[in-house]
Amino acid sequence: VAVMRNFVFLLLVLTAGSTSKTRSSWCDLGCDCRGDLKFTICSRALFTQLPDRVPPSTELLDLSDNHISIIPERSFSKNRKLRVLLLQNNNISVVEDGGFSHLEFLQKLDLSWNQISVLTEGFTLGLASLRELLLAHNRLTILDTVSFLHLDGLQRLNLTSNAISIIQVRSFSSMSTLRQLHLEDNQLTSLRSGIFSMLRSLEVLNLAGNHISDMEMSVFKPLVSMTLLNLANNQLSTLSFKTFQSIHTYSTHRLFRKLRSIQRLFLDDYFNLTCRTPPVLQDYRLMDVDTELCIAETVTVLIITVTVVITVLAAMLMGERKRKKKKKKKKGENIDTGQCHCN
Repeated sequence: VAVMRNFVFLLLVLTAGSTSKTRSSWCDLGCDCRGDLKFTICSRALFTQLPDRVPPSTELLDLSDNHISIIPERSFSKNRKLRVLLLQNNNISVVEDGGFSHLEFLQKLDLSWNQISVLTEGFTLGLASLRELLLAHNRLTILDTVSFLHLDGLQRLNLTSNAISIIQVRSFSSMSTLRQLHLEDNQLTSLRSGIFSMLRSLEVLNLAGNHISDMEMSVFKPLVSMTLLNLANNQLSTLSFKTFQSIHTYSTHRLFRKLRSIQRLFLDDYFNLTCRTPPVLQDYRLMDVDTELCIAETVTVLIITVTVVITVLAAMLMGERKRKKKKKKKKGENIDTGQCHCN
């Protein structure tokens, strides 16, 4: 019995060793394959190119914090089951057409903190199932009509901290399901009507930290689902009420209904605000004329109040006079009637 137990134990050890060896043989040196080969972690492995051996069953592949510079065509043809691909913080400057073409189940692609300056037409080939695309902290300067083709299911797009100065009309035309668009800290100077024309599902639009000084009045009109719009830290000197009124969302309309009865308005940049009208106060700082305006408003209110009081008193006096005249007249008529009856 003891011999049999030892034999079984030895067999288990050998089997475990064989399995471990089989699993490790699927991974390149520097990678860690986990969870029945569904998770392949190759972060900080000093790779200069994509690893050759990644288990075909991998669903999450972490290649972050390496020195990879190029994504060749058909790079992931043996990894069709990938759902999450992390490539942030590399030196990627080139993504060849069809580099991700076999990743039909991929849902998240992180390419942030790289050197990508151009998105070619073939960049998004095969990414129809992608839900989240992160391209923050790259070197993009222009978004055109071919930048994001084939991304029919995308819900979140992060383009924070690039150098984007131009967004062509219909750049986001394939993104009817997009919910979040982050464009903060770029080089945008104006917003033209049509650039958001297909984003009917967009809920969050972040444009903070650009150089926007001009917006066409109907630029936000297609955004019928928007709940958050961030335009902080731009160079807007004039805001048209109609620009925001064109946003046909319930929450926006509710906001402007509240503004009609607002009594106090707090402004972060109060000290830099200037008057536009009336002409006599044009270009004056609001803080310089604010006190005078308050005094003028108080005087106006007092004048109106005194006028109303005087009018009411005058009306009361006139009413009292009429009442006395009417009473005196009626008394005289009674006296005349009495004299006639006696005769």
